[in-house]
Amino acid sequence: MDILKRIDELRNKKGWTMYKLAEECMLTQSTLANMYARNTLPSLTTLISICNGLGITPSEFFCENDKDMKLVYDEKFLVLYNKLTKKEKDAVLSLMENLTK
Repeated sequence: MDILKRIDELRNKKGWTMYKLAEECMLTQSTLANMYARNTLPSLTTLISICNGLGITPSEFFCENDKDMKLVYDEKFLVLYNKLTKKEKDAVLSLMENLTK
């Protein structure tokens, strides 16, 4: 996967400039500009900041197709669901049953 290309894809999908991306990620514009000018990969910390700014998880960042994305959403759902009390789980299941009728 071309990491810089993926960042551009996600940025462009939101209609953001590089300035807006830097602002949302709480990074300096020069940090992003240097990455692109030198064609270097972001550090893990920078990549996490970029994901946070874009409103996605690192797992979502690395998804290259719908099948991968479905697995990420399924995992995310299960993690959140398992944090619920039994009463909350029953309410979620009831809601889901009603929505799928």
